[in-house]
Amino acid sequence: MVLETLMVELAGQMREAERQQRERSHAVRKVCTRVDYSWLASAPRPAYDLSPGERLQLEDVCAKIHPAYCGPAILRFRQLVAEQEPEVQEVSRLFRSVLQEVLERMEEEEEAQRLTRQWSLRAPRSTLTTFRSRARIAPFASDIHTISEDVERDTPPPRAWSLPEFRARKED
Repeated sequence: MVLETLMVELAGQMREAERQQRERSHAVRKVCTRVDYSWLASAPRPAYDLSPGERLQLEDVCAKIHPAYCGPAILRFRQLVAEQEPEVQEVSRLFRSVLQEVLERMEEEEEAQRLTRQWSLRAPRSTLTTFRSRARIAPFASDIHTISEDVERDTPPPRAWSLPEFRARKED
């Protein structure tokens, strides 16, 4: 499915590039001769076609593309065609470069996933738990002794702020 989609996109972009090239040549001819015979001409046949060897090479590269990368590859190809407006002969070269970029990105992501898997299998989980159990967090503990700390030691422990203060009534 990916192979067919990418090859149909290539064929469509080649037709579009050929049409634009034809329009440019007609515009130049019209400016030079000052006569427009476009209404007389029939739709021309495609002048450029991929060689069988080149088509097979491109199909081989397209077969390596993962389905998840098909859409981004097409978008990148369309973007480059719109930016560069290549001649018909250059479209297949541009397509091949986009496919190579996608293959490189796929390999990089696979390598990253493989390294992540290796790391997760190698990393012993017990070291993290033992470290966590040994480490105690005491946000108010301090090694610096203050005067108020000495005074507080002699007083009874303070009541919790959330509890109301009850006092016994003095009877007269």
